[in-house]
Amino acid sequence: MKYCQRFTELSNLFKQGTDCQLTETKTSIRFFSFGSTLCSDEALPDDAHIEENFHFEYPIFFPFGKQKHKSAILLLHGLNERNWNKYLTWAEYLCHHTRKPVILFPIAFHINRSPLSWSSPRALTSLLSYRRNKYTDDRSISFANVALSERISQNPERFYLSGRQTWTDLTSLYEEIKTGRHPLFSEGTHIDIFAYSIGAFLSQVALMANMKGLFSDSRLFMFCGGSIFHSMRGISRSIMDKAAFEKMYNYYVYTFGMEPITKWFRDRAFDAFFQMILPERFRTQRESFFEKIGEKIGGIILAQDTVIPYHGVQEALGVKNTEERIDLHDFPFPYSHENPFPVNLKDVSSVDHSFTNVFSRIANFFA
Repeated sequence: MKYCQRFTELSNLFKQGTDCQLTETKTSIRFFSFGSTLCSDEALPDDAHIEENFHFEYPIFFPFGKQKHKSAILLLHGLNERNWNKYLTWAEYLCHHTRKPVILFPIAFHINRSPLSWSSPRALTSLLSYRRNKYTDDRSISFANVALSERISQNPERFYLSGRQTWTDLTSLYEEIKTGRHPLFSEGTHIDIFAYSIGAFLSQVALMANMKGLFSDSRLFMFCGGSIFHSMRGISRSIMDKAAFEKMYNYYVYTFGMEPITKWFRDRAFDAFFQMILPERFRTQRESFFEKIGEKIGGIILAQDTVIPYHGVQEALGVKNTEERIDLHDFPFPYSHENPFPVNLKDVSSVDHSFTNVFSRIANFFA
């Protein structure tokens, strides 16, 4: 596949909420409505009134022809994404080469689950000026990250609460699909997960919590993801500014879970998240879990990725399990965690080739 060319074509073709067909790969894109509910009384009052977060549409890529499918791949994205552009070519490739539907499900308060004002430079001008004046030496502040940065600075608890709501939503989605109530899927459908960046962290928590046993047979492939929280470095003009990241990091490393017992509803989801914060905390239980699921987990980490480092994955899964299941790759062109396949380089053939190498490996995992 000519990835760079296809990236531009799909970015121009894809319209949120509009079904379409990709004749080149015989793939349909169809949107489905989803209603999310507050998972507990822990939600912050300001967030409980963001209508976009509770009623939204998500796209599914699926092969032409077949009416009902018996298997699917759930695609989970990274932190601070405001559109699906990065993932369209990924989803099309996986759908075309596995012949399985690919479900693009947005994390709470991301993509189309957030107000348009969070990605509008005009609406964010005053907030950008405020943070630049407050943190004068922070060059990581940008239009792209200022909305998330301010929200995390105000309440770092939002990182956990967003993940928790998404985990609850995924449990509902799994139930809808596996019971045959979803129009695209047969009863008993098998669902695997392809997760990038923070989507991998969310997936690890979901598999560990395994609500109602729904995730017991899911395989998980992590791309640029899988690290213990302690080793993540999310400071980026595309993700979060330095002040916000430090506020979030300090809260989860030194405070979260140490508050009064009534602060949080402590169930299996809370316990799984808590185990993924520090490498030494519940190390034996965590590594034992990932060793037990064995070949159901795989991944690719990029050598020059500073946001999700390889050693952070070793801390999460254990050294032996990581060496057996997670590949360390590098590319012969400049790239970053946020943009692993840059489309604006002169040598597009090298990017095209690297994309195909990575995603053929991922497609084979789900075959």
